[in-house]
Amino acid sequence: MEVLSLILLSLSLAMDAFSVSLCKGLKLKSKLAKNAAIIGLFFGGFQAVMPVIGYFLGKGVVKYIESFDHFIAFGILAVLGIKMIIDAVKGDEEKLSDKLNIKELLVLAVATSIDALAVGFTFAMTDGLSIFINAAVIGGITFAVCFGGVFLGSLFGNKFGKPASIIGGCVLILIGLKIMLEGIGVI
Repeated sequence: MEVLSLILLSLSLAMDAFSVSLCKGLKLKSKLAKNAAIIGLFFGGFQAVMPVIGYFLGKGVVKYIESFDHFIAFGILAVLGIKMIIDAVKGDEEKLSDKLNIKELLVLAVATSIDALAVGFTFAMTDGLSIFINAAVIGGITFAVCFGGVFLGSLFGNKFGKPASIIGGCVLILIGLKIMLEGIGVI
């Protein structure tokens, strides 16, 4: 794979994680660099690991996962988005804080990196850079994009609070919908 193609692929794979990072940044008050690094490591790490897993699993297993992975990703992101909207409307939204929910980050990182699993399979069918170089580039770009996304989200969250949380919840639902529609071939 050409370097430019790899960079563009990495950016496209990182967009879902970037949007989720924006949403996570809405709730952060301080310690932004530390939290942005943690979020970036979760999303970047999973975006790097999933293509390697896909590469080694091979065609047979990926076929089974591809048939329903988009529904799982949609369900997870839709539930989190709906919860975010309901909490904002009820006034129960989480106060701005410095704490991250590691379990939630884990679920979000898996949900936004499932497509990278299938990409790993395609790497197995092409000649080019090593799977480990490809994975490192994908993970590094995702880390950088998510790191910046947390700061951008924090800027909006501190200024717009409740409306930003509602918009963030809608964004999570739309990301899940996009993943599902791509998975079933509508878009």
